[in-house]
Amino acid sequence: MISPNPLTAWARPHWQPNDENIVLQFYVFGDFEAVRVPSQDYGSPGLPAGITSTNHHHHALRSWEGYPLKGSMGKLFKEESPEAYQRAVDAPQVLVVRGTIPDSADTGYLRDVMGVLAGLLDIGGVAILDPQILTLLDADSWRRRYLVREGAPIRSHVLILRDGEAEPGRNWIHSRGMRKFGRPDISLRDVPDAQVNLAGSLCERLVELEALGGRFMDGQQVEVPGLPEDLTGRLGGGPEHPDFHNTFVEFRWPV
Repeated sequence: MISPNPLTAWARPHWQPNDENIVLQFYVFGDFEAVRVPSQDYGSPGLPAGITSTNHHHHALRSWEGYPLKGSMGKLFKEESPEAYQRAVDAPQVLVVRGTIPDSADTGYLRDVMGVLAGLLDIGGVAILDPQILTLLDADSWRRRYLVREGAPIRSHVLILRDGEAEPGRNWIHSRGMRKFGRPDISLRDVPDAQVNLAGSLCERLVELEALGGRFMDGQQVEVPGLPEDLTGRLGGGPEHPDFHNTFVEFRWPV
């Protein structure tokens, strides 16, 4: 049984303020009742300042250049989540929740937005798309992922990917979604096949460190047990970067 308030606002014990904004964006597909969103049931007073919600007729949104259910992104969702995709495509309305807020010493803003999303599923929402982590979930799958006792782990809000490098036997481990926390994404380059699991675990730890408020400085070193030398972080990227749409901190694995 789910506890009455399963959404978590984490303290950020490692918090160091920075000048990057927190960016949130979600699409909620459904046929919504004209009633107050019951976000209070999930510990949320509503959307925080800086985050807005706009309701669109689905047919009008399909011609929008950034419409997420067409093109390569739509194909990805159709292949990976066919039932959620069909429910989203058939929904007559799309509610877009998005905005930016300044860096924050806790994540109450995320709990409040997730509470609104949960409430929308209670009044006619059938699927939620999170473009920052390339994830489309139907209502039941979304609840199983986020409405869990003691709150969903940070890892549920971020995507960690593995891609091949140009050199055979080397891999690129990287995250997506750290804009939700106002922090750079993590990039680990030139990881050998034999150490992919180690790099994946490291990426997850660095993501959690940042989500809890930590920051990396350009040139900062990270000690990794089992490696012959420390990894050195280099800052890069920005909102227009094609891989991250975010800043990133990149580490290269020792050769």
